[in-house]
Amino acid sequence: QKTTMTSFRSITSTALVLGSSIAICNAFLTSQPLHQPIARHTTNLHVSNGSPDAPKTDAEDQELQWDLFTRHQALDGEWWGNWDTYDYMGDRVGSTVAGVSLKPDNEGTSVEHKHRILSASTQSDCNTCFSSSEVTTMPTIATYTPESLGRRHRCAAVGMVVGPSLLKSGAMSTELALRHGNGRVRVTFQHAPVWERGVEPGSCPPQGLKLFRTVVSKERLRDSNDEAVEGTIQGPPSANEEKDSPPLPGNPRFFRPVPPFDWHAKWAGTSWTWGPQTGDRGWAVEELEDADAWHGRPTGDTSGVWSLRLPGGVLIQCPRVI
Repeated sequence: QKTTMTSFRSITSTALVLGSSIAICNAFLTSQPLHQPIARHTTNLHVSNGSPDAPKTDAEDQELQWDLFTRHQALDGEWWGNWDTYDYMGDRVGSTVAGVSLKPDNEGTSVEHKHRILSASTQSDCNTCFSSSEVTTMPTIATYTPESLGRRHRCAAVGMVVGPSLLKSGAMSTELALRHGNGRVRVTFQHAPVWERGVEPGSCPPQGLKLFRTVVSKERLRDSNDEAVEGTIQGPPSANEEKDSPPLPGNPRFFRPVPPFDWHAKWAGTSWTWGPQTGDRGWAVEELEDADAWHGRPTGDTSGVWSLRLPGGVLIQCPRVI
């Protein structure tokens, strides 16, 4: 008997390791007996000679990406979570309660992206509400359209990659998100320029990018209208909330006692990959070969893999240096 587990591994590891390619599992893979049926993704790709292939034109690709973005990420509500910041050693060095608003317009032709930060609050008796809150709404980050979305975003099934993006500080930021029901996990990796030992920094172009900060947020989709009700908002998911109101089937349980060693298992499910040459491809995974299941091992198979194991069965991996 195998334990069903949430899998964020493909989106958080393969995206950076492969560089120009991203690999994202459809929904949540489960370690399960291999004779059980394997769920297929709902978005149809072109089929050529029996194999899924990429959209045939740029217009079809834009349409597919916009459909995935508005169906799985830009929803009616706000993604609230604790934005936990970790340093290179894996220590948590900060936390902020905040929400991500991806609000479509009435026609569905654009999406406005904003962040809302909880700056002050008083907890109520409700496990999910702040009875008195002060929320700071940051200026609009961007407004996306079907034509502009693909400049920094790439969606595959219920996953999304944003970046890599160059920050004003010179660091590189890559954001990865995986949604399941009314919840999602969002991870941001930041790599900074580095030089080899003995080389004066700035004397030549950077010789690599080294991980220095990771931000992890377990988010729940909340009603965006709560801010208008006597200053009350629903905050991030909590253990008490899940205990008193267990999530319905199809929604994630973020606070559950999942041993980290359960990642090393036989995995089955479906896979969706994208590359600039190969395009979108998807197939069923009946069983991963041991060599291909390196992401089920805490630090992969090389010393260059940075990893972080978090409560709830979340395993994060990325390159230490790019």
